Amino acid sequence: MAALQTAATLGFTRVGLDSARAAEPDAVDNAPAIVVGSGYGAAVAALRLGQAGIRTLVLEMGRLWNTPGSDGKVFCSTSAPDQRSMWFRTRTEAPLASFLWLDVVNRDIGRYPGVLDRVHFADMSVFVGRGVGGGSLVNGGMAVTPLRSYFAEQFPTVDAAEMYGTYFPRARAMLGVNNVDPAWFEASDWYRFTRVSRKHAQNAGLRTTFVPSVYDFGYMQREAAGTAAKSALAGEVIYGNNQGKRSLDKTYLSSALGTGNVTIHTLEKVRAISRAADGTYVLTADRIDATGNVVETKEYGCTYLFLGGGSLGTSELLVRARETGTLPALDARVGAGWGTNGNVMLGRANHLWDTVGANQSTMPVMGIDDWANTANPVFAEIAPLPTGLEHWVSLYLAITKNPQRAAFTYDRASGTVKLGWSAAQSAVSVGMAKKLFDRINAANATMYRYDLFGGSNKVFADDFTYHPLGGCVLGQATDDHGRVKGYPRLYVTDGSLVPGSIGVNPFVTITALAERTMARVLAEDTAP
Repeated sequence: MAALQTAATLGFTRVGLDSARAAEPDAVDNAPAIVVGSGYGAAVAALRLGQAGIRTLVLEMGRLWNTPGSDGKVFCSTSAPDQRSMWFRTRTEAPLASFLWLDVVNRDIGRYPGVLDRVHFADMSVFVGRGVGGGSLVNGGMAVTPLRSYFAEQFPTVDAAEMYGTYFPRARAMLGVNNVDPAWFEASDWYRFTRVSRKHAQNAGLRTTFVPSVYDFGYMQREAAGTAAKSALAGEVIYGNNQGKRSLDKTYLSSALGTGNVTIHTLEKVRAISRAADGTYVLTADRIDATGNVVETKEYGCTYLFLGGGSLGTSELLVRARETGTLPALDARVGAGWGTNGNVMLGRANHLWDTVGANQSTMPVMGIDDWANTANPVFAEIAPLPTGLEHWVSLYLAITKNPQRAAFTYDRASGTVKLGWSAAQSAVSVGMAKKLFDRINAANATMYRYDLFGGSNKVFADDFTYHPLGGCVLGQATDDHGRVKGYPRLYVTDGSLVPGSIGVNPFVTITALAERTMARVLAEDTAP
């Protein structure tokens, strides 16, 4: 194979995934490059490889979300979830477990390869997206660039000037990041909940800031005007948005398919990686059907392997490969440096005169920014709670600067990979969030809600994260550009590169780091 060439252009054409698939090559069992996963880092790798003229195969364990159900919609609603909602569950597992202590949030559903998964470990669970586009299908769209000083603290060997001058702008442009119109925000009934939380933060002397999004705010304004089908204004978010959101299937991935060099296989889970005698990589993947049964086990070979299965997926594959001896030279730090990005969810009860509104957009646009408080750094998203009725609840997802880290380990008896995160490590995040919100409650004579996270009067939801980070940390388990130590032409492009914390929603950082990796790989790496 000839040397990899730099892509002639870094641009892309906004085409739909269905029309892009017309240019997709026939299905193959081997390709010079294979990408595992189709989330942010994987999508970057697929597009840049395709633009460089490299035949590339993407293996995604979820389905392609492009076929309407019986209701005429691809995704089900948050308020009436069905089998499309969750990955092979018989009941939904939303982050809010109850309302007024009543079990009215979650519903019984049929088993199906749904779009949202909640992966459980001993003292922590992780929300991840399942499908072509990964987490971009189910997240709140908050496209935040981290504080430059904190990025430099987390990545001391990465050129911050290059990141903030080249790769963050490139990522934002590719993702379609935009900002809410401030005047519309101030007047809109759909963001009254945010303005109430802003007022309460300001009463405590705290700063708030607008945050950009990959949801199309022009489309949202048409939703509000009644000239476009509602999505964010119809409560859609955690089980997918039918309209408005610029998820990866509409940006990076559609453009990757449009190169004519990229093929995506769905419902195929890679479970093992090994290396052949000639130095190529061999992947073992199980193909499943809509019931979750394995219908075929396949083997793929490639020269260049890009792991983009997310912090959990990539860490699991590499830890298992090291411990079972299929890739025995992997660095001892593979599996280490994992964190929750300090995630804690909580709710506050407001006074009767501080109505948050029955109508709430599901796309957050503002956060309480107290990260500069060196004694207690916290960035708290002002989150929606769209129930269609007035409930006087202010909801938040706090991101704390929790220094605690954990590692993945391989359990030989069960053949599974376990996570060593403990409840005591989560308590550090709770303590930091409590300090911030105790200030807000004191300044406004308000109190916490005790009814949202189960029947035990749990105030802080500290047993799940939306932002799993680490496990294959950049510059530790890999070199400074995501090349896995000990194995040439093996790369990591996802959130496992981030050392447990980035201080904001991480997907823009993951995308920018992947752009940086691909630029270097395409410029320097050659076939043997």
